[in-house]
Amino acid sequence: MTRERSALVCGALGSLVAVSVAELGSDPTEWRTGPALGSGVLGPLVRAADGQWDPALLRAIAVLAGVLCVAGLIACLLVRAPRWRCRIAIGTAVVVVAALTMPATLLQIGLRDGTAPWFHVNDSSYQIEIAGDLLLDGSSPYGRSYDGTGMERVYGLDGTAPDDRAAIVALDHFPYFPGMALFGAAAQLAPAPFDDARFAVLLCTLALLPATLLLRGSLTVRLIAGAVLAANPLSVRAAWFGTADAPALLLLVLAFACVQRRRLTPAFALVGAAILLKQFAIVALPFLALEAWRLGRFTALRRPLLALLAVVGLPILGFAVSDAAAFVDDTITFGAETYRVIGYGLSGLLVEAGLIERAGSYPFAPIALVTWLPATLLLLLAQRRAPAPWLPAAGFAASMLLLVFIARVFQTSYLVYPLVGAVIAVVLATDRRAAA
Repeated sequence: MTRERSALVCGALGSLVAVSVAELGSDPTEWRTGPALGSGVLGPLVRAADGQWDPALLRAIAVLAGVLCVAGLIACLLVRAPRWRCRIAIGTAVVVVAALTMPATLLQIGLRDGTAPWFHVNDSSYQIEIAGDLLLDGSSPYGRSYDGTGMERVYGLDGTAPDDRAAIVALDHFPYFPGMALFGAAAQLAPAPFDDARFAVLLCTLALLPATLLLRGSLTVRLIAGAVLAANPLSVRAAWFGTADAPALLLLVLAFACVQRRRLTPAFALVGAAILLKQFAIVALPFLALEAWRLGRFTALRRPLLALLAVVGLPILGFAVSDAAAFVDDTITFGAETYRVIGYGLSGLLVEAGLIERAGSYPFAPIALVTWLPATLLLLLAQRRAPAPWLPAAGFAASMLLLVFIARVFQTSYLVYPLVGAVIAVVLATDRRAAA
């Protein structure tokens, strides 16, 4: 690695720290509870934060990582051996990613361990853990009430259950595909306090850095891209807050790496697993399928498609057979009709314009048919005509961004999906072998 490229890596990592520090630990849930007891393996971290959520401590750790970037930059300029410059750049990337993601997540887990299970957690993570426990006990997470499991206490903020629990629709549905229940079951196998689902999300977030290195392209770009994927403000907040998108994103990165190496069967199996975790991952499927068809035509697609159908179909079929109505109601009907309009996308603009009601119906299907579907077909056509190696990831990013914009619910956390697609496209564009 040349001095210039190693210095570029350290400079980019320092910029990532600068962008992330101001938002690190911001906008937490205002829990009405006393200080947490600092005990167990995470006790020192909890005691350092005085038993409460302390963004200042988290930002101080991040700033130290920024200072390390400066030291790494100087070292890369002074060291003559290219191998050592490469090691310094990789080590700095690992430390920066760890400093931005780990302390906040571990502090949240420690605070929860020092208070009660319904504090310092969000309802989504709590429900995934409960679903995992149900699965380990041989029960289905679909078609049941989660009132009485402790999850209802999350909404009270003080450890008590709200009186109007009938209005909390999340207590009556498990809105995720079976992959998330399986993920929750795997998380529950870890010893306490690391049986918190956010610890498994943290591991997947950290794994985005080495997963990005598996892509072919410039090492400099891959290091920077991996750090961006793992430690951008959206991913950092998702890890400590409990938004479980990192597992699906990790699988998508690995799927693009497999397609780039023409290992189509593992790639389609990974996409299938990502879809089982988060339905958004299905948007990447047509772009990867078109790239696979270009590489191997229909003959080479038989086994990959069978792998995809097996990974997606068998778990869904297993849950749907027991109670198909409950499965469809929880995973499809609930998300499409129950949520009120949230966010800054098209639905929010229509609410502000007085054209629809926040709790009323939203014509997502007609809007998608006249906007998202034609745009996605045009992106696929462009990919078909000019088979550049970065086009599948770029097409996924563009299609995903348009889809979340027109959706009924626009959470800012959804933006991590087009971000991942765009970053993968940048890496693939530096693959000289594929470009040739």
